[in-house]
Amino acid sequence: MTVDDHVSDADLPDLRERLLQWLLADALPTWWEIGADRTAGGFHEAIDLSGRPVLGERRARVQARQIFSYAVGGGLGWSGPWQHAVGHGLDYYLDRYRRADGLFWNALARDGRPVEKAPHLYEQAFALLALATATGATADRALEPIAVTIVERLLAERRNPAGGFTGFVDDAVYQSDPHMHLLEAALAWDQVAPDPRWRALADEVAELGMRRFVVPGGGHLLEYFNADWSPAAGLAGRLVWPGHQFEWAGLLERWGRARGRDDARRMARRLYRTGADHGIDPVRSVAVFELLDDMSVHDAKARLWSQTEWLKAALILANAEEDAEVRSAYRSDAASAARALLRYLETPLPGLWRDKLAGDGTWVEEPAPGSSFYHIIDALRVLAASP
Repeated sequence: MTVDDHVSDADLPDLRERLLQWLLADALPTWWEIGADRTAGGFHEAIDLSGRPVLGERRARVQARQIFSYAVGGGLGWSGPWQHAVGHGLDYYLDRYRRADGLFWNALARDGRPVEKAPHLYEQAFALLALATATGATADRALEPIAVTIVERLLAERRNPAGGFTGFVDDAVYQSDPHMHLLEAALAWDQVAPDPRWRALADEVAELGMRRFVVPGGGHLLEYFNADWSPAAGLAGRLVWPGHQFEWAGLLERWGRARGRDDARRMARRLYRTGADHGIDPVRSVAVFELLDDMSVHDAKARLWSQTEWLKAALILANAEEDAEVRSAYRSDAASAARALLRYLETPLPGLWRDKLAGDGTWVEEPAPGSSFYHIIDALRVLAASP
């Protein structure tokens, strides 16, 4: 797989074909044939670049994301056993990760026992997303009561008086990131279930994000906060992740269109511009990991997931744009992001990926993390549906 030096709007169809061919012919088969654990159940955390599964602690988010990925893969036309893959993942996930109180453990140790830390909001958000996506793909309504229990427990136990929820209760408690995925999950459930609680949850989180996570009068969204959602003290309160500017931009555009909220759609475009104008390294042509609130680069490594969120957001905004010139500019951005993503997929074993490109342009040598598949396939789902 080779990547051209220059791309434009006109290159997007070819890039789409190459990426979808890689997904259907290489990635989905590889992560099912090697990534699924036929002995213990579920999915391995990672696959090394020689094609061997990595044994060790298994985070709940990886199980949830692989369930999501195979449910989406079926919808994209993968001819492999996607329903079996979804069922394989759900059986293990619901049996081993679901706690007596209805929430989900964060991880299992290598011996299969739960890592007994307080349940992270992040893991609960991905449980909700996996259950919603599986429900939409299989029409199995039995998963909805499990999801409803999660929300009821969060509302009862994890409420923050200033809005939203506590997040990683054993570390940095107040974060925008898990709320972003909670909004994503609520929007997914709102599409497959008539229960009004999903719409209410999506509305609450979107409003909270617009009101407290985005700097007032500015165009960037922060990561870490105090209990009143003021920016955290010190360096933590200054961090700006370009990938999350893109991710929130896509979600707020979706939510704003569904609710008729032009203010959300304008904010989505401001966040996108922050990511695109300040977060793309002009030398490596990739989205960097981290900025500071003065828009200087704080961490120049480029994670795979940031490229996928750049691609997805550019496409979502392009597809919503009526002005042909502006739409073409977004599509050109999407082509640049697709080209960047292709670089991460050039691995010795087709279907794997690299996760981190260092600031000096060298790859960090490490196994391919299964957690990245969710980011890749969700961006390619939007790419496949784009004109």
